[in-house]
Amino acid sequence: MNPAEQKTELSESIRKHREFLFPAVANYYEEPIALVKGSGEFVWDDQGNQYLDCFGGVLTVSVGHANQEVNEAIIEHVNTISHTSTLYANKPQSDLAEKLASISPGKLKKSFFSNSGTEADDTAILAAKLATGRHEVVVLRHSYSGRSATALSAAGHHTWKPIASQVAGMTHAPAPYCYRCPFKLEYPSCGVACADDVEEVIKTTTSGEIAAFMAEPIMGVGGFIVPPKEYFGKVAEIARRYGGLFIADEVQTGWGRTGDKWFAIEHWGVEPDIITSAKGMGNGVPIGWTIATPEVADAFPGLTFSTFGGNPVSMAAGLAVIKVIEENDLRKNAAVVGAYLRERLEELKEKFPVIGDVRGMGLMQAMELVKDRETKEPAPEALLKVFEGTKRRGVLIGKGGLYGNVIRTGMMLNSTKDHVDRMIEALDAAFGDV
Repeated sequence: MNPAEQKTELSESIRKHREFLFPAVANYYEEPIALVKGSGEFVWDDQGNQYLDCFGGVLTVSVGHANQEVNEAIIEHVNTISHTSTLYANKPQSDLAEKLASISPGKLKKSFFSNSGTEADDTAILAAKLATGRHEVVVLRHSYSGRSATALSAAGHHTWKPIASQVAGMTHAPAPYCYRCPFKLEYPSCGVACADDVEEVIKTTTSGEIAAFMAEPIMGVGGFIVPPKEYFGKVAEIARRYGGLFIADEVQTGWGRTGDKWFAIEHWGVEPDIITSAKGMGNGVPIGWTIATPEVADAFPGLTFSTFGGNPVSMAAGLAVIKVIEENDLRKNAAVVGAYLRERLEELKEKFPVIGDVRGMGLMQAMELVKDRETKEPAPEALLKVFEGTKRRGVLIGKGGLYGNVIRTGMMLNSTKDHVDRMIEALDAAFGDV
């Protein structure tokens, strides 16, 4: 049933959610929805409404809800052994680590598994500090790294930084945000000044000896900010010149999401010292992953473990996701369907002046909404109207950006052009309402 055809009542799940959960647990939409079922690209709420899911739980459901192959792997290990902790070896963990070493770029070889992207980034930062013997880390404005104290301190959004979260040693450099260039320049005549400024940041706001530079190849929560092609080559060289490692945060961008490659950083031919990921790696199963070069991994002293990290169920899910992506050539599909999606979004931009910018790679595409294309004043109110309009038409999308004005889409890697057309139809109508 299309949600526009049914008058919904406040569900029992939502009532209990409001009464018994932290009010800080955010929900989308003026009238929240409680999802009870998913299949492929679609989900259903507890009122019987069907939606095309074009955000996948923040780019997490990568190969479809209730994917049969992934579920079979999960069930097999639930029925065999579901938990060991990292104090014991288990075959799914060893097999997944071996597979990841084979598909990761450069010299990356040794993995550490945890429960989430937050923990993966925490592990990477700690590993960099231990390997270099240094404390300071350079991160980017508009970035997001998770919800621990360390990760929130690294965040480049004031909305995600409660006062109690601050951890020393995080320095924020300007983001490679071409649409809103912090230097008021234009690419390519800018000479990629945002990359050169990382050196200035290191020399003026740190001790000059850093542990790492950490960044998302495409900034997720920041609004799918895509850097100039020269950016990461420059900043990785700068970081290493000042003794730091390069950490690529692929929590949202990994697993073929950006098309053709396993990881977004590969599009620019840059080899990180550490990669982190999560989300689409498990297709909804809690998982976190940090991989490093042997030199970095072997510098991690003493005993460490993660109670649930590396558990056989999550590891089996991760292996199954990679198998589904490989056997169905979903990296290529993300490139082909993503290019078609980009074309359709550009058509919307031509039609609706409220769309100031379209950007992204593969099946990670966004639109930034503005009140005026000349002034680029953000239009978060318009976004909320579009958001509600697509929901009424049975399509779920995402949002983000520092100003709350970026529509984010995260269609599943096995989405088709027909799915794109359905989303565009809903967006077209919703923009028409605005």
